[in-house]
Amino acid sequence: MIHFDESIEILKNINIDRYKTEERYLVDALGYVLAEDVVADHNSPEFPTSAMDGYAIIHEDMTLGTLKIGGINPAGSALSTEVLGGMCIKTFTGSLMPHGADTLIPIENVEVQGDEIIIKEEVPQGFSVREVGENYAKGQLLIPKGTKIDFPHIGVMASLNIANVTVYKKPTVAILSTGSELLELGEEQTNDAQIRSSNNYILEAIVNKYDGVPLQLGCIKDDKITITKEICDALDKSDIVVTTGGVSVGDFDFVKDVIYELGCDVVFKGVRVKPGQHIMVARKDDKFIIGLPGFAYSSTVTALLYLVPLIEKLQQGTSSLRKVKAKLKEPFIKRAKKAEFTACNISLDQGEYYVDFKGKKVGTSAILTNMLGDVALLVTSEEDTSKDVGEEVSVLLFG
Repeated sequence: MIHFDESIEILKNINIDRYKTEERYLVDALGYVLAEDVVADHNSPEFPTSAMDGYAIIHEDMTLGTLKIGGINPAGSALSTEVLGGMCIKTFTGSLMPHGADTLIPIENVEVQGDEIIIKEEVPQGFSVREVGENYAKGQLLIPKGTKIDFPHIGVMASLNIANVTVYKKPTVAILSTGSELLELGEEQTNDAQIRSSNNYILEAIVNKYDGVPLQLGCIKDDKITITKEICDALDKSDIVVTTGGVSVGDFDFVKDVIYELGCDVVFKGVRVKPGQHIMVARKDDKFIIGLPGFAYSSTVTALLYLVPLIEKLQQGTSSLRKVKAKLKEPFIKRAKKAEFTACNISLDQGEYYVDFKGKKVGTSAILTNMLGDVALLVTSEEDTSKDVGEEVSVLLFG
């Protein structure tokens, strides 16, 4: 088995020969990763523009105290009147500044008497005038390739008249849970050895949350012929196949054998990590198979550690998971000489994160309920030892 850090480094260094892209209508691109740079093709604004409702003036004319109203300049109208000495033009938010004017005095600062304004409060030169390129300048890189598109990006691209945008396709992730003991939702239990499957459903939720497209293929029996057929079919339909169970060393753990026999290149098999030491990652061209352990907590944690980064990698995205520093509210007992990911309660107090283990059970890697609550994963390396109250630790947040 390899060191956990080595397994993550191997995953980071995988080269993808061909990224899949598609063109999407602008508002339908929300949540996708941009596959091209967005560069401004014009200045915004293109011309000096009013930022308020008021009167466009020549700044030095404020000393006159009274100015004649020479016209009105609604937003969206073409400029027809020039501001000359001793006059002003009523101008509205978003209107082009009339030629000759260099300052806008707000409506609140004047009193209107007939066809004149009396200036009650002066403003500095250039007040409330949006300069050319204030928002962005022609040729400026506004949104770099690899950005996950959020609502501000939609607005900026709309202002650039970008109706369709090229994005990376979200990878399709086929999900298979192996185990003759597994029951699907609603399936009737016929003997005490049968258990309800949760892995395939939590994996579908993880894929949805972290920007993949799930293809739910359900549960299959521990039968080598069936597993071979299902994995082959899944590879044809998806970019990533993720399985749970069948990667350990039991008599009915066929998944690992099938992966080898299908001619896949094994990226790694076996990592010194708890939970999930039998994790397996393999590749066939630009498609991947991730074999996760069968226990629910173990498969969930390893999906976060290995499946989520691979989903992101296939669309050149950045990690939704992040590590932060936190302080222990109670001691942490290091139980294995491996990298450990331990469910903990996370809280934020005056800008500092704190963790405790209240209600978290110690046992096998099957205790999925440890993931309930305001939970995170306390991260320790195989070189770490037990830690005392108040010590700083690394914690993985789920984004």
